[in-house]
Amino acid sequence: MLEQLVISFIASAGFGIVFNVPKDTLLKCGFVGMLGWLVYLLLTGRGFDEILASLGASIVVTALSQVFARLYKTPIIVFSVAGVIPLVPGGLAYDAMRSVVENRYDQAVQLAAKAFMISGAIAIGLMFSEVVYLLLRRVRSR
Repeated sequence: MLEQLVISFIASAGFGIVFNVPKDTLLKCGFVGMLGWLVYLLLTGRGFDEILASLGASIVVTALSQVFARLYKTPIIVFSVAGVIPLVPGGLAYDAMRSVVENRYDQAVQLAAKAFMISGAIAIGLMFSEVVYLLLRRVRSR
């Protein structure tokens, strides 16, 4: 588990380098990605499906990104994009395309559908957390 957390940290920070985020935010981007992956691992370890685990992890990534964006006066996108990178089902999408090439269409459809649902869960988690944050902010301002 520790190995996976270190790798998710490196992947998130490395993706921050690719997107040219400010240098002082690289470690924070890595931390956000690592924490998102930790939540994913904990939820899948408790028996949750990968789709629900991705949803929960993306909610945590967005919430932490909002906190970091306020603390460090940086746009939220800097942290949220780098933070969801470990959650993206790239390997699953690759396996789906490989199954298509190998004429195993039944398996390809199943893998592609799962990759699509995980991607959708990540997007919904990002939006849900943002909407809750905006609602709380509106209630607090009144």
